[in-house]
Amino acid sequence: MKKIGLLIWIVALTILLIGCTQAKNEEENMEGSQSIEKEKVTVVLDWTPNTNHTGMYVALEKGYYEDSGLDVEIIQPPEGGALSLVAANKAQFAVTFQEEIGPALAAENALPVTAIATIIDHNLSGIISLKEKGIDSPKKLEGANYASWDTPFEKGILKSIVEQDGGDFHKVNLIPNTVTDVISALQTNIDAVWVYYGWDGIATELAGLETNYISIRDVNPTFDFYTPILASGNDYLQENADQVRKFLAATAKGYEFAIENPDEAAEILVNYAPEVDLALAKASQAFLANEYRAEKEQWGVIDKTRWTNFYQWMYAHDLLAKDLGSQGFTNEFLPQQEG
Repeated sequence: MKKIGLLIWIVALTILLIGCTQAKNEEENMEGSQSIEKEKVTVVLDWTPNTNHTGMYVALEKGYYEDSGLDVEIIQPPEGGALSLVAANKAQFAVTFQEEIGPALAAENALPVTAIATIIDHNLSGIISLKEKGIDSPKKLEGANYASWDTPFEKGILKSIVEQDGGDFHKVNLIPNTVTDVISALQTNIDAVWVYYGWDGIATELAGLETNYISIRDVNPTFDFYTPILASGNDYLQENADQVRKFLAATAKGYEFAIENPDEAAEILVNYAPEVDLALAKASQAFLANEYRAEKEQWGVIDKTRWTNFYQWMYAHDLLAKDLGSQGFTNEFLPQQEG
């Protein structure tokens, strides 16, 4: 009897162990299938990682994308730029600019792309110079050495603001120079540089430089165009609307976190991009916390009037091959506000 009892106990234990093993295998298989089901998404940046991109890194770190069923990879742009990749369906999302979308849409072989959200609500770019140079208005760029990207768009904006202020654009010394270090450039023969204040302007503050800054949108409200923005390819938008909405909802959550927690958000950015100076990231993040959605209630919304007015200006100044009207953007994939 004892042997029979022992045998029964061994059989029962074996069945229990088999059951546990099967349950564990089923659980692992379920987890594996869940990971397989995650939609692979690639985001191509416009430049090296900086605080314009923080919300996406926050969404990555905090699991907002993963919770939405997305496997997101953020990569730096190739030499040809980010926009061409989404147009060719080789990436799902790209960080770009309204001034880049326009010519892409107006070209003879137009790129099938659409802006789906603005990262920063207002244009934070302008002309910076050392205060000792006395360049506190566009007219005073006359006779100054200006570091130029030498693009029609940039020169068109510069010409407009100088002449609007009563100056002679032909008296501005345009020096082709793609400045990567504004602080060093301003201490050479370069008198003025176009910068994005949320990064390079903050960097000059941290360096203790006394500067004059001319906000181009303050000179002309038409220049309050959207830069930077998120864009995607039209085929992807049409065929994957649910994934686009999930991506933007998680991204919006990331930027809202950065607005409320700028210090922690900056630390997350630097964790993913250790080459970024932490002090600069934190100072820039504190500045941008008030700029990502500015006075708007919702992050990412593009205003039709502002978008259209800028393209009308570009067309009138021969910077677009055709009148685009309000083409090139949509707000339909952004999270819907309650009420």
